[in-house]
Amino acid sequence: MKTIITFLATLFILLAVMLAACASASTSADLRGSTWKLVSYAFEGKLIPAAADANAALTFDRGGKLSGSVGCNSISGDYTLSGDQITFGALSSTMMACADAVMQQEGAVFSVMTGALKYKLDAGVLTLYSASGDPAITFSQVVPQP
Repeated sequence: MKTIITFLATLFILLAVMLAACASASTSADLRGSTWKLVSYAFEGKLIPAAADANAALTFDRGGKLSGSVGCNSISGDYTLSGDQITFGALSSTMMACADAVMQQEGAVFSVMTGALKYKLDAGVLTLYSASGDPAITFSQVVPQP
């Protein structure tokens, strides 16, 4: 009886490890090679809807490069994924002047997208979390048209 319990416990642990590895791999794979439209960002402790007149979207290519815009300026840089963390390298940006609301949006997003952050993918929504663990930026996935 003790042998059967030991066997079942070992089998359960192996199954749990395999499921965790699959979940982690699929999360990273879903982000690589995808484009995400900015939905909201944290500003002064509240989530603010993205500026409607700014075409704010980011593309995460499969090679670890990030490109797009979070307002009126183009940005690019590097990113790496590890489990539920995304790490942003130095981001470069054009320096055009924009409407105040769009400049606020860009500043708030840029201030979060530095270093390592926790991220979560759930049903076509990408959430980046601040260092304090609060939702800081949300995106919706842009589904390519056939």
